[in-house]
Amino acid sequence: MSTHPADGPDGAHLRPPGVSDTLVQALGALSEALETTERARGHLYAFHQLTGGADFALDRAVALLREAGHDGWADRVQREILGRNVIPGHWTFQIVEAYNAAYYAPFKEMEAQARRELVAGRDHLYEAELKEQRRTRGHPGHTARPTTARDSAFRDETTGENDV
Repeated sequence: MSTHPADGPDGAHLRPPGVSDTLVQALGALSEALETTERARGHLYAFHQLTGGADFALDRAVALLREAGHDGWADRVQREILGRNVIPGHWTFQIVEAYNAAYYAPFKEMEAQARRELVAGRDHLYEAELKEQRRTRGHPGHTARPTTARDSAFRDETTGENDV
């Protein structure tokens, strides 16, 4: 087992004095909820891009319907579907903008403000403590921190430990 000072989380991932387990868990849950919202937002952007791609694909469908001699159908698709609102009054970019302004931005700011005020801005405290509980100390695949260039220069290749 290493006694190197880096054999534990860095200062940015250490719980400030007086912070309870419950608060670390609460902020972890808040961050997890934000991460889920980030994923939902990604799906919203996928929806936006896929819908836009489908709308542009309609140009080809309209052209091919005309080429096939079905001008009536080409006109109908162009008039009724091409460029249509996905919900009344909204194209997908407007849905994305409304989501960002009404939900995502306030949520992201609330999570950051809670971390700033309650744990000196530290991020991922719950995960950092979970990592410490689950990793095998001294195992080169279970290091506490990312390896820096300086650490690599002093690594003992036989043990995987740092000589500094």
